[in-house]
Amino acid sequence: MGKSATSAMLRDLNIPVLDCDRVVHDLYSADGAAGPLVEAAFPGVIDPVIGGISRPLLSKLVVGNFEALKHLESIVHPLVREEKKKFITTTAAAATEEPGLVVLDIPLLYETGAEADCDAVAVVSAPVDIQRARVLARPGMTPEKLDNILQRQLPDIEKRKKADFVIDTGVSIEETREHVEALVKALKGRNGKAYLRYIE
Repeated sequence: MGKSATSAMLRDLNIPVLDCDRVVHDLYSADGAAGPLVEAAFPGVIDPVIGGISRPLLSKLVVGNFEALKHLESIVHPLVREEKKKFITTTAAAATEEPGLVVLDIPLLYETGAEADCDAVAVVSAPVDIQRARVLARPGMTPEKLDNILQRQLPDIEKRKKADFVIDTGVSIEETREHVEALVKALKGRNGKAYLRYIE
C-alpha cells in the first residue's frame, strides 16, 4: 500500500486526483501527444505492435544517461503540465465549493520544482525496506533500475522535512485512512490560490 492506495482513499472521499504517472502512460500510448515528439528525438522507440512508445526501449536509451533523460523531460514535462491545466480548469469549473480541492499525484514533485504550483504538499512515505519491496514487486522493475531512479530522487527523509503533511503508509490501512481523512479536513479549511495559475 503506497501512493496508489492513498490516491484511492482520496477518491473515496470524492477528492479529484490527477495521477501524473497515468498521464505519462496516456501520452506514450498510440494516440498520445508524446509519441511523434519522442520518436523524433529517440528514433526507434515506437513499438509497431502497440503503436505507442515502448517504455523498455526508451528506458535503455535514457536510464543512466543524464543528457538523454533531460532531453526526454524537456519534451514530456510541458505536455504533462498542459494535462494538469486541463484537469484543474475542468475540476474548478465543476466544483460545488470555491475554489474546491484537487490532488496532483506527482512522483518527482520536488525534483521538478512542481511544489511551486501547489498550495500544500503531502508526502506519502513508508520505511525504506517497505518502499523498496513495493517498487521491486512492479512488473519489469529490477534493483539496477530502482537504484537509477533513486539517484534522481530527493531522499525520503528530505521530502518528509519539506512537506506540509506526511501520510505514513507503513502502518495499517485503517491508520493510513485516518491520516488521509485528517489531511482532507485540514486542506478543506484553507483558501488555496495555486489553481489560479492554471486558469488565468
